[in-house]
Amino acid sequence: MAEDEVRIEVAGETNVGRKRNHNEDNFALMPQFGLYMVADGMGGHASGEVASKMSIDAMEKFLEETSDDPERTWPYKMDRTKGYEENRIITGVKLANLRIYEAAQRDGKKRGMGTTFVGLYASDDGVYVAHVGDSRCYRYRNGELEALTEDHSLLNDYIKMKRLTPEEIEAFPHKNVIVRALGMKDTVKVDTAFVVPEVGDTFLLCSDGLAGPASDEEILDVLRTHDGGDIKETTSALIEKANSNGGPDNITAVLVRWSAAS
Repeated sequence: MAEDEVRIEVAGETNVGRKRNHNEDNFALMPQFGLYMVADGMGGHASGEVASKMSIDAMEKFLEETSDDPERTWPYKMDRTKGYEENRIITGVKLANLRIYEAAQRDGKKRGMGTTFVGLYASDDGVYVAHVGDSRCYRYRNGELEALTEDHSLLNDYIKMKRLTPEEIEAFPHKNVIVRALGMKDTVKVDTAFVVPEVGDTFLLCSDGLAGPASDEEILDVLRTHDGGDIKETTSALIEKANSNGGPDNITAVLVRWSAAS
């Protein structure tokens, strides 16, 4: 899709929610790199907030350094089955993981800190989604919502083994247990997806503070109601929906919309 045919509109908002007293989520809008991110930190003593911020900062630094010097030696080998841009985003996330892990090892108070991560990276040929944990990316297209990520959570592992009824899923006691996150170990596996956006597509990046309290149907209803409207108002409406459903966690939403150039 030629760049002069479209413009990319973005908005992001984070909210502490109704039950927490501080916000461990972070997000970033970096149109200069075509990069949009959400990170949901975990760990006591506000170290979750440190971890989520570290992931955003490490990604920005790596993208900046490789923009200035594409020949720069990377700290990880390229996966030959993937192209340059996909390798670039994966390497950035792996580097962020290592930074968080090393910081946690150095400081006993931060031991065990980590963060989920979901990023949308727009390159010339399409969009790469990279994620670790249970923060999500959805695509809203033609009035329908599609999840582009799969949660790295204990609940999802059980669902994939098809061992739970809908009632058991609802009552599952360990919904917040993540099986993969940045900072848990010195290495991490990063899942990626590649999609080609069309005019009218809206991508939603969010923490589980939105996707937990608000069902996919409720998220879809908000996006349909605000279809084509002000993107900042849509983002606020999503946050409002999670809060109106109890707001048990920090809530973060980032919207990235492909619009026809006027």
